[in-house]
Amino acid sequence: MSSSEAPGNAMESAAVPSADGGEPPILELRGVHKAFGRQRVLEGVDLTIRAGGTTVIIGPSGCGKSVLLKIIVGLLAPDRGQVRMDGQRIDHIPEKKMTGIRTQFGFLFQLSALFDSMTVEQNICFPLREHSDMKLPQRIERCREVLSMVGLDGIQTKLPSQLSGGQRKRVALARAIALHPRVVLYDEPTTGLDPIRADVINELILKLQRELEITSIVVTHDMASAYKIADRMVMLYDGRLIAEGTPEQIRQSTHPVVHGFVEGRAEEHELASLRVPVNNHVNDHG
Repeated sequence: MSSSEAPGNAMESAAVPSADGGEPPILELRGVHKAFGRQRVLEGVDLTIRAGGTTVIIGPSGCGKSVLLKIIVGLLAPDRGQVRMDGQRIDHIPEKKMTGIRTQFGFLFQLSALFDSMTVEQNICFPLREHSDMKLPQRIERCREVLSMVGLDGIQTKLPSQLSGGQRKRVALARAIALHPRVVLYDEPTTGLDPIRADVINELILKLQRELEITSIVVTHDMASAYKIADRMVMLYDGRLIAEGTPEQIRQSTHPVVHGFVEGRAEEHELASLRVPVNNHVNDHG
């Protein structure tokens, strides 16, 4: 089935296989708005996340992708709209009651966000100490388990400064899954990595989704990564979702903004100022 193109900011809807079976989606955003002062970041975002898959959110830098993740996990509150988990609203729950919900999420931050003064083991055990009843031997064993999952068992005593960028990402991912989350949010997981290290992260995302049946939501502008890991892709632009579909449907989209983004082509208004002859600028100041 071909996707139907929509002009402007309207959603380009593509047929995406889903097996709802009458069950509510694990996550649902309805009419979510968010602004910071006069800067409107999200303007009526509707997004449904089914359990067990990998949804990749693409879009240009500064379009609100990371803000969307923080709203999902409750680190930011929407100005308007609703966030639901298993059919129940979670956006208006008091902060003191959010802890139990947040333990169902793992979050891989863009810059890993490891504690510099803690060892790898201490970093991974931190959420276990804060949010579980595990005793020290159990926490140490869980640390070993998750490090094995990301291929890094044996580095427990190292500090983050002793690790490569790719290793730090993998340690942060191990920490993100330590509490057995149902959903893992990835904020630009391959940023700053060379293509080989980035592909290791891609393979880990696929492995965890497959072996642990984790629901993954990945924010990225790395299209090679997006195509490899996504079951479904959505594009955020100018505060709204303008496209949705399988990776192949997004790749073949004729929507001008979507097509330009996935092909890596700058928009005309971004190129216009570059086309002014250099001599004109010199004469303006002469």
